[in-house]
Order: sequence, then structure tokens, then C-alpha cells
Amino acid sequence: MSHYNTTNFTNPSTFILLGIPGLEAAYVWISIPFCAMYIIAILGNFTILFIVKRDPSLRMPMYYFLSMLAVTDLVLCTSILPKMLGIFWFNSREIDFSACLTQMYFFNCFATMESGIFVAMAFDRYVAICDPLRHSTILTNRMVAKIGLAVVLRGSLLVLPYPVLASQWPYCKTNIIPHTYCKHISVVNLACADIRVSSYYSLSVTLFVPSTDLFFIAVSYIQILRAIFNLPTKDARLKTFGTCVSHLCAILVFYIPDVFSTLMHRIGNNLPLYFLIFMANVYLLVPPMLHPIVYGMRTKQIRDRLLSLFSHKRT
Repeated sequence: MSHYNTTNFTNPSTFILLGIPGLEAAYVWISIPFCAMYIIAILGNFTILFIVKRDPSLRMPMYYFLSMLAVTDLVLCTSILPKMLGIFWFNSREIDFSACLTQMYFFNCFATMESGIFVAMAFDRYVAICDPLRHSTILTNRMVAKIGLAVVLRGSLLVLPYPVLASQWPYCKTNIIPHTYCKHISVVNLACADIRVSSYYSLSVTLFVPSTDLFFIAVSYIQILRAIFNLPTKDARLKTFGTCVSHLCAILVFYIPDVFSTLMHRIGNNLPLYFLIFMANVYLLVPPMLHPIVYGMRTKQIRDRLLSLFSHKRT
């Protein structure tokens, strides 16, 4: 254990991920639901991608954005879970300095992208309901590609300072990270330097991205609800609103755990560290697991294609 308490060094070659301190005896049991959620997330999101690619009738903006969401979820959970399970099962706690920064970048980058994808999906629902006759001319394949590129560039550029700044700090306190993955603030807190630039920047991004995206989503849905309430019959209103339910559920699944996890880390000073880390890991896994389930159950086209796929295999 002596190498777990390395001090008096700069630019460590490796960090030590402690996992969930205080719950070491339960790692095997904790790993079972985590591994199950990861498998469900992998299978569910790959199924969404397979169905959209296989069925030409689903080559529409809504399903292009859904495919982007599936890819984002796959990268999000895969950037964290394999290493976490390595800690739980094989006590594989070491992670290279560069690998730690890479993990930090990919997780935060794709989380930012996912938030942007929800804005794009809200815009698609807004055009489809408020201006249906122009939907195909506004959201062309070229426009969808531009929106996708904007989402990728925003996520990539906003998060790039995280690892760049973290790589500049001298680390002379310890190389032990009390977490299951390289969480940005957990890493930079190990630096023996003034990290206010990193801290303030990460806090700004944490506040700016979701608040801005939720604002645009709210504006879109205010216009959508106005259009829905102007429809002549109750059946028409329910049917139109039904096309938005999957998107609304996916938004709640993504943002509620995010807000809860952020609040727990900011104001939960009296909560045990193992609880905060455990909830942070749940936040990483729940959205990627539930998104394909939500869209599979609530979207008729996806559900019908999935049922036809299984029925074809039986025959």
C-alpha cells in the first residue's frame, strides 16, 4: 500500500482511484446492478442504432437525433464503467495520468453534447408541431448535419480547457483520487497550486450549459403547448402531445439525476463520501440505460420495428 500514498512529486505518471471508500466489502454486490445497467445500456442503444440504420422509413431528423443520443450514451457509460468494474472485481486502481485526463475529457465532453442533442430534439418537435408543412424543408439532412456538427464542436471546445488546465498544474500532495473515475474537481483538488481558474471555469460550464439548454427547451415547449391547445379536438391534442412524451421523459431522466448529483456535491457536506460517489455513479448509468427503454416503449415506430424484428427471428 505504500505506493498509494506517494508524496513530494510533480506530474505523477499514475493516479490511484480509490473507488467508493467505505464500501469496499460490498464491491462485488455493488458491481452486479452496475454491470447489469451497463449491459442494458449497451444492448439498448445498439438496438436503437441497428433499427434506425436497418429501416429506411426512419431516416428522419427525429431518428437521426435519437441515433446521436444513442452514440453519446454509449460513449458516456463506456468511458467510465470498464475501469470502475476493474476496481470492483480486480482491485485495478491505477490509471495513467494521460488516461485519467482522457477519461475526464470524454465524459464531460459527451455529457455536454447530450445536453445539446436534447435542444436539437426539442427544435425538431417544435418545427414538426408548430410548422409541420415546412418541417421537411427546414430540417433537411444538410441542416441536421450542421446541427450535429455544432453540438459536437460546442461540447469539444467547452470541455477542452478541463484537461488542458489540469495537465498544467503541479501535483505534490498525493496521487490518490477518492472516486471511481477521474472527476474533474477531484483531480484538480490534488494540485499544489492555485486552481481557481480550473474551478471557476468548470463551475461556469456546469451552470451555463444546462441552464442555457433548458431555457431553449422550455421556449420550444411553450410554443408547442400553445400550438397543441389551439387544436380543435381533444383527440388531436392528445395525439400531438404524445409525440413529445418520449423526448420529455428522456430530458427528465437526464437532468433530474444531474441536478440531484450536483446539489448533493455542493450542499451535502454532512452526507457520507461513499453516498455522494455512489449517487454520482448512478447518475452516469441511469440515463444511458433508460433512454433506449423510454424510446422503445413510447415511440410507436421503434416499438413496431423491434417487435417485427423479434417475430421475424422466431419464424
